[in-house]
Order: sequence, then C-alpha cells, then structure tokens
Amino acid sequence: ERIKGIVEKNAETKHENGSIGQKVGDFYNSFLNEAEVNEKGISPVRDLLKEVTSLDTHEKLITHFGKLGVLGVGSPIGLFIGVDEKKSTDYLTTIAQSGTTLPDRDYYLKDDQKYVDARKALVTYINKLFELAQIEATPGEAILNLEKQIAEAQWSRIELRDANKTYNKYALSDLAKLAPKTNWKGFFETSKLSAIKELNVMTPSFFEKLDGIIQATPVEVWQQYLQYRIIDNFAPFMAAEFDRSHFELHQKQLAGIPEQQPRWKRGVTLLGGVLGEAVGKLYVEQYFKPEAKARMNELVQNLLKAFDSSIDELEWMTATTKKRAKEKLSKITTKIGYPDEWRDYSKLEVVAGDLVGNLNRAAEFEHNRQVDRLGKPVDRKEWGMTPQTVNAYYNPTMHEIVFPAAILQSPFFDMDAPEALNYGGIGAVIGHEISHAFDDQGSQYDGDGNLKNWWSDEDRQAFESLTKRLVAQYEQYEPLPGKKIQGQLTLGENIADLSGLSIAFKAYKISLKGKQPEEFAGWNGDQLFFIGWSRVWQRKYRDAEMVKRLATDNHSPSQFRANGPVTNIDAFYDAFEVKEGDKLFKPVAERIRIW
Repeated sequence: ERIKGIVEKNAETKHENGSIGQKVGDFYNSFLNEAEVNEKGISPVRDLLKEVTSLDTHEKLITHFGKLGVLGVGSPIGLFIGVDEKKSTDYLTTIAQSGTTLPDRDYYLKDDQKYVDARKALVTYINKLFELAQIEATPGEAILNLEKQIAEAQWSRIELRDANKTYNKYALSDLAKLAPKTNWKGFFETSKLSAIKELNVMTPSFFEKLDGIIQATPVEVWQQYLQYRIIDNFAPFMAAEFDRSHFELHQKQLAGIPEQQPRWKRGVTLLGGVLGEAVGKLYVEQYFKPEAKARMNELVQNLLKAFDSSIDELEWMTATTKKRAKEKLSKITTKIGYPDEWRDYSKLEVVAGDLVGNLNRAAEFEHNRQVDRLGKPVDRKEWGMTPQTVNAYYNPTMHEIVFPAAILQSPFFDMDAPEALNYGGIGAVIGHEISHAFDDQGSQYDGDGNLKNWWSDEDRQAFESLTKRLVAQYEQYEPLPGKKIQGQLTLGENIADLSGLSIAFKAYKISLKGKQPEEFAGWNGDQLFFIGWSRVWQRKYRDAEMVKRLATDNHSPSQFRANGPVTNIDAFYDAFEVKEGDKLFKPVAERIRIW
C-alpha cells in the first residue's frame, strides 16, 4: 500500500519525458489500463508469433532461442551473467537447464495425483492459448511430451545446490564437443554474446541429452513450443481471456489460489521487477529512518561478536580451521537499507500505453546491462534486492549480508519494541544470513568469495556428520499426509535457521551488558526472544502451494522453521521449562549444535 501510494502519485502527475517519474507513471498506467490492453488482443505479440513460423530448420530455431531470451521468453537453454565462483573479481556467462512450464521435474515424472492433474491442466492450457490466438493447432500433448523429455534430462534441485558440481568452465569452442549438433554460434550471436571466449556450464549432462532431443523433435513441434512460450510469457499482459487462462494454470491449479490479486497489486509487483530501484529510492526517501540503520548496525556488530566467540567454543572443529573460519567471518560486508549508488535507468525507454513493448524494452535493457558488465571489475556496490523488498540475503561470491529497508519493520524489527523481540526477529535473520557463509554450500567459499576449500578433511567430516543429523530431523516432518520435507534440499536454510537463532540469542545476551533483561506483558526477556522468532513465521499455505514448495523450495515450511531449530537450543528449554512429554522436547544427547 505504501508503494501503491508512491506509484499512483507519479502516475497522476505530468512529468518531463525521460524522467524517472514519467517512466514509473507511464509503465504503471500501461498495465493498469485494462480497457486498452483488452482492445489490443493478441496484436502485441503477433509479429513474434509469425516470425517463429519461418524457422524451418533446427539451426534457425536454436538461433531464435537466443533472440527470445533477450526478451525474457524462456527456452531449454537458460542463460545468465554472474560472478565467476572461482575468480570472484570477474563476471562469467553461465548456461543452465531450463525449458519446462511446471514447477519441478517431478511434476512430469511422478504419478502423484496432483502431478497428474497438473499435466492434464497444462495440456488444456496450451490448447486454450492457441485457440485464443486463433492459431489452428492443438499441440498440448506434443508440447507436454517435449517438456517431459526435457524434464527427464534435467538435474534434481538437490544436485543443483552443489556449488562444485555446477561449476564447469568451458572454452566456447569446446561446447561443440559437449553438444555437437546444437547451433551454439547462432545462439550466442542472438544473445549478444558472440565475443565471449569461456563460460560456465552448470548442467553439462543436460546439454548432452538436449542435443539429441532437439534433433529428434520435428521442427513443427519446436515452432509450436516457441509460440506457446511467447503467448504464455505475455498472457498476463494481454487481453483478459489470456490473462485469465494464465491465472487458471499458474495460480489456481499449481498454487491453489482461488482468485486473482487486485490489478494494482500485480502492477506494483511488475513495476518492482522493471524499475525496482527507481521506486526503491522514492520508498526510502519517504519511509526509511536513519536511526533504524544505526540500530541495525549495532545488532549486526553484536551478532558478529557472538559468532566469533561461538567459533572459539566449537568442540567439533580443530584450531587451524577455527582460525580460518574467524578470518572468513572478519571479511563479511554488511549492507543495510539501500544501495550507495542507484541504478541508472536513462537508457530504458517507457512509452505510454505500450505495455508489451515496455516489457520487451525492459527485458532488453536488463540483458544489455548484464552483457555490458563482462570484462569489467565486479561491482561490489550492486544490490540483488530492491529496498522495498521484505527479505534479506547472503551472497557467497560477494561474501556479503544484505538487509533491505522494508524488512526493518514489524514483526522483524520495531524501534519501540523490547530488544528481546528484535533479537528474536531481525537479530535471528541477521544470524541466519551470517550462518549462510558457513552452511553446507556457503562454507565452501573463502573470505574473498571464491569457491575454494579452507577446511581440513577431518573438520569437514565432523561438520557433515552434524548436518546429516539435521537432514534426518527435518525428513521426519510431514506438512501434508504422505508429503515430507526434503532434508537435503532444505539443508542450507535449516543450518542457517538453527545457527542464526543460536547466535542471535547469544548476541541478545551481549546486548544486555550485564543488565537484567526487561519484562513485557508478563514475559521475561528469554521468553520474549523466542516469541520474537515465532512471530516472524506466521503464515498459511494452501495445499497446492505446499505441494509445490515441498518439491521446489529450499526453505522448510514456516511452521517447521519456527519449531525445528528451537528443539536443539538449550535456552528454549530453560525459557519455557520444556520437559519430556512436551511436543518440542528432544533429549539433550540428540540436540544438534553446528555453529
């Protein structure tokens, strides 16, 4: 609602052409004007669809994958530019598996009823889009079959979490050995990347298999597949019947959401992805308090002190590795609130009333921005989230913890609340992000952000023994009948929750400086700390959304994020006098302490 107010003010004001106000206002209005969008029907993508019909060879089709990718339309070849994980001073192009519609490969390969229903719904949806676009074809079954083959070639999400396994640097010229029939030259030319000499291939075996799938699939099916991907990509931004069909599959069928969000909410979300930092700058000016940043800095320092002393106390780690862990901890960069330098949107053209055109120009602007970074030093001032995002993150290649302005509000943080609640809320979030530097994957990067081993074999083995116990704990949880948490998929987040909460409690004690903890509403300080933790995980899930998350999300569902870690923390037992027979009781010998 705050962002809505900011955006609507710009949308209602006359601005100079090319100004941020004009771009924010005209983009938002181009989405909000349903009558104008409805009137255009399929026309915004008609030329894109027609162009696909001229692609009469596999070589031309693969070349077109690159061109569509620049506009944000997906294909089986996913592409992005990020920091080189073994040389964190440089940027590196990466290709990865892609190309399917449903949330995870399991939806294509397993016969749970919800997966079977999703496949049927996908076929119906594809055929409906072709009918609405007035294309004489019903290719739903053929496209489902193609996506199923692509899914069979894909890696599991657990494999994709493995930082070493997904780092495979190739010379561009060597891609022909990996997938000899794939037109790499054409793909990289239309992706505006023909000048690159090397790249990372996240999923090599996927591209080996895709090589055969591409050739074995008739050109006509690939044409229909690309037409489908185009319509699916732009359906929420076209006439109401396209938008409704997209909602019926992606939201209602796959997430269990019964009705579409108000259009203003969708517009605000869309704008955040296109002009996020422009809106963020306006948000920060109006809603971010400098004293909140000062208080956060104090919290962060106490968390870092607590983590440092906790390393000293570890019984499972040897002195040499402890020293290296403390060195890594000392190099963490903290970002709070908003970037020091705001993103420059001067090259992005926004035209009043041209929604799909604006989206295409925005996608191309972002693609060009990414490509332009190659060969330049890594920009360590850049942010991966907008200031108005209620979230936080740790970036292993930057070795940084980042807390956008919008998370600094209740229930995570409140300037007027007892500090115990803040340490149990935002303090545990800070601890969580620090702990990601030392989870099963983050711990494989050094203090400069390079994927480089700094552990002794003995210590890594001791660490993995503890993490196996955490995997086993979470695999016992069953959010839906017959549907359990994947302990290996969620391991990194579970480590960060457990360690982050443990360290936050220790930091809370440091903050007291020997003073007696405050009481509030009949609760003592230790109790308030854990109540603060519980408050940030209040959430409801629909069953379809839960099914999707259990297959795709590397976070455990919120109930288990609240309750899972505390069963391992002695202070929780003391605070609430938890005893044998209580639901959250675990014998002392079974409690897991990692960091």
